[in-house]
Amino acid sequence: MDDADRSRFARASWVNVLGNAVKIIVEGAAGLTFGSVALLADAAHSIADLVASVVVLIWGQAQFKDPDSTHPHGHSRIEPLTALFVGVAIALLGLNLLYESIQGLLADEFIEFSYLLLAAIGFAIVDMYAVYWYTEQVNADLGSTALSALAKDCLNDIYTSIAVIAGVLGVLVGYPILDPLAGGLVSLLVVYQGFSIGRENITYLVGGAPSDEQRAAVRQTLLSHPDVEGVHDLVVFYDGTVLEVEVHAEVEGELSLRDAHEVETELVDMLRAEEGVGDAHVHLDPSGVGEWKEASERSG
Repeated sequence: MDDADRSRFARASWVNVLGNAVKIIVEGAAGLTFGSVALLADAAHSIADLVASVVVLIWGQAQFKDPDSTHPHGHSRIEPLTALFVGVAIALLGLNLLYESIQGLLADEFIEFSYLLLAAIGFAIVDMYAVYWYTEQVNADLGSTALSALAKDCLNDIYTSIAVIAGVLGVLVGYPILDPLAGGLVSLLVVYQGFSIGRENITYLVGGAPSDEQRAAVRQTLLSHPDVEGVHDLVVFYDGTVLEVEVHAEVEGELSLRDAHEVETELVDMLRAEEGVGDAHVHLDPSGVGEWKEASERSG
């Protein structure tokens, strides 16, 4: 990624920081003024979003650094690490909000209805949609998992705000208990969101395997080369957010060294052209030797 991409990443991160800060101020002020648990929960959720946005702004840009002596494969793994932090922060905040909502259900005090509550929620929805739209537009080309996590969070903010509206309207029609119930629903959605983001990025960090479909696509790409008679010891795993491929390809044993080198180069280029693949390591073996660890994978 070049300096232009880094600049776009930074702008999208700043938009998320500012968008969440404004949402916290507006919803927090309205929630404190009228005692709305649901509105305060939504504002508190945005505190985690704000922290996550700041972390992405600061840490996320490290992915744009070139490889160096301490990180010979580059700094791409900092991105899923950043997104993992986002997921953990969101999940912990959600658990705290769930506790506060339960306390609200047990309390005897209920909120005072005001149309300013609805105005604050409406502003929050518009604010988050604008941030979501801008982040998605920027990330369409960048493909950043950290920005993707922030965009998902913005979208979930809209859903949780709709739940908050239901709680506030419940107060209007004489069912004030709907406010803490809405807060509880928001909390559960927040916890689920944080768990989903964390689980996805742990897979990236620990070098997990992709789906069976992706692995099959890689194998088919190798077998599509006219000089490849079979493959074995195929390993496909995540190195950060991109896939790395290691494989032994079986070719005619009488190929000259120059021809074998050309086949290997073509296979590496074909694999790197596959969607999601960052690098590939291909070892050529003469076909028919019969010493393969994964004989069942050989083509017929």
